[in-house]
Amino acid sequence: MADIQIKPKRSFLARVFISPDEPRLRAGWRLLLQTLLMIVISLLVGILVTAFFKGGVGGNAGFLISQIVELVVFTLSIYIARRFLDKRSFASLGLVTNARAFIDILAGIAVTFFMMGLIYLLEFAMGWLTFDAFAWQVEPVGAVFTSVLSFFVIFILVGWNEELLSRGYHLQTIASGINTFWGVVISSAVFGIAHLGNPNATWVSAAGIFLAGLFLAYGYLRTGQLWLSIGLHIGWNFFEGVVFGFPVSGLDIYQLMRIRVQGPELWTGGAFGPEAGLIVIPGLILGTVLIYIYSKMIRKNAEVGA
Repeated sequence: MADIQIKPKRSFLARVFISPDEPRLRAGWRLLLQTLLMIVISLLVGILVTAFFKGGVGGNAGFLISQIVELVVFTLSIYIARRFLDKRSFASLGLVTNARAFIDILAGIAVTFFMMGLIYLLEFAMGWLTFDAFAWQVEPVGAVFTSVLSFFVIFILVGWNEELLSRGYHLQTIASGINTFWGVVISSAVFGIAHLGNPNATWVSAAGIFLAGLFLAYGYLRTGQLWLSIGLHIGWNFFEGVVFGFPVSGLDIYQLMRIRVQGPELWTGGAFGPEAGLIVIPGLILGTVLIYIYSKMIRKNAEVGA
């Protein structure tokens, strides 16, 4: 008769702090420590940046510097937390670097072109949008090129930073402690609340960003990697703001297409942009269908190549 292995009773402190499945902190404590680590690193980097730019930096340069600071803060804090608190590799967040990673990023960017194009066409068809001019009709071509390139670089950083934190560390750590469903819902809710600090933000816009968070999480769930979600995030901001001329989550940025939106705020999102309006819903539906088709194609190709 085989010996029955009886697990030793865990102490109260072990039950509170240590995961029942493996010798590491519970998910909630890991999230808390990563957040505290992020705050500490942010303060240290902020001191260095303030000392270096004593007069302050505004405009596009300031936006770029803020994203570089976030790049350092988010990446370093999550790398440390992943390696020493989660006891996992950084790549296991969904950051395996291979040829498909680049394809996923490009696919995500392409999907959002069609999403934002649909939103533009719907608003134009409803008479809620007036096109005034292209950027190169009112300023030098060189200045247009420089501005577009600058914002593309900025949005690459935004896509990496926010996806690494939200669909990377937040979603996956919560999922490891509860389940994937609540990981998606809670991380998307935090994502929406975090945007309440943006200009012209309301609880309606937070709800729209929450839906965008669910959409971005779908890209991760369908591929098991963050690259598609990163591409979706880059393209969403770039096409929404730079190409089609809408505000990006309340921010007025450089526009290739100079437009005026005068439709009902309930639908258009007003000064916050499409995320705060019902107009975002058909865009999200189209994007979800395109993600499904793309992910099905790459799975089929993987099976054929196996």
